[in-house]
Amino acid sequence: MAQSLTPELQRQLDARLAPFEALDACHAQVIRHLQSLSTLIEQLDRAGVDAEARRLASEAMAFFSQEAQAHHREEERAVFPTLLASPDDLLVRQVQRLQLDHGWLEEDWSELSLQLSAVSEGYSWYDLDALRAGAEVFTALYHDHIALEESLIYPQARQALADEVAGVGRRLARSEEHTS
Repeated sequence: MAQSLTPELQRQLDARLAPFEALDACHAQVIRHLQSLSTLIEQLDRAGVDAEARRLASEAMAFFSQEAQAHHREEERAVFPTLLASPDDLLVRQVQRLQLDHGWLEEDWSELSLQLSAVSEGYSWYDLDALRAGAEVFTALYHDHIALEESLIYPQARQALADEVAGVGRRLARSEEHTS
């Protein structure tokens, strides 16, 4: 379908698909930071609050408080609206689930971030068992969330954008046929 697009329509499609590269890259960063969060908990269990634990906590704080939340906002802006308008009820329910996940992830993060903030500043008043349990929930939810986005939501959104641009191309071609 995309092969029949004019160069201008192909540029438009490429521009509209470009945010997906950044969203995919952010998912890879989320996975790395979740692994670092696990490493942090092991470090705290082994050595308490040391320079390495402070560094890992600071990196997690920076990423999940800023980039991850910006990522969720971008999905809500650029990916979800088209899919929420779909006639496919299952797809709409899955997008709504992801919207709920965003809220749960932010709530889980707000609980974790209090303890991680203490660690990043060198304090030892964190509760390792609570931190471990919270990180496990946060990590599991993020993994499930990313799996659904990458297996269903992103491909559907990409296809919806491609279909929309191809439809514009077909309408333009028909319009040109009628004016010739």
